[in-house]
Amino acid sequence: MSGDRPAEQISVELIRIDECPNWSDTANDLRGLLVELGRDDIPVTVRRVATGGEALAAGFAGSPTILLDGVDPFPSGGPTGELACRVYITEAGLRGRPSREQLRALLAERFGR
Repeated sequence: MSGDRPAEQISVELIRIDECPNWSDTANDLRGLLVELGRDDIPVTVRRVATGGEALAAGFAGSPTILLDGVDPFPSGGPTGELACRVYITEAGLRGRPSREQLRALLAERFGR
């Protein structure tokens, strides 16, 4: 994908539940990395889900779920209506959020200039 697409054609969304302790740091990492990549024109939308129906409709796969242009770039069992935290496979083992390095690589590949 081209890194020169206008911001209105690009979306970065983080879907979370209230009980998740990892969503805020993940959102901050996403925002900071987009700035580092010179893509501060791309907003990070944070969406809270509170019911199983909202979760399924949003493409939620555990909190935090990250969607780049509507696609979850991390392996998962797919969308779920279960309001639960998510576990990511990182270079440091299983964690409640992707590492900054994983996010940097994804964003650079997808949206970097």
